[in-house]
Amino acid sequence: MKVQDDVRVTFRVDRALKEKSEILFNHLGLNMSTALNSFLRKAVDESAIPFTISMKNDKIGNGYTSAEITNAFEAAVQQSIEENERAEVPIARYDAERKQAYLEHSDGTREYTNA
Repeated sequence: MKVQDDVRVTFRVDRALKEKSEILFNHLGLNMSTALNSFLRKAVDESAIPFTISMKNDKIGNGYTSAEITNAFEAAVQQSIEENERAEVPIARYDAERKQAYLEHSDGTREYTNA
């Protein structure tokens, strides 16, 4: 994303939740902006609340760099896409030119949303 395309998003959140979130994200090697952007991108790709990041998962936590977490996340997304392709399940994608979400079917056809 180009810097001139960035927009500021402001929302209200309970102070204690914000503080606990910042501590968690810091332990995961993320800042609040990176964590929320990751969540939003994944949610749009899947058209759903997509995942849980947890310190309880021993694959992600203290000692992992931001780059390692990003690489693991990208690998998991790619694995999910490959599994859907093998199962011939449509994959949610986003057409940046049309600024519209679509489903990509196994035969390559696209089914755009009505938004």
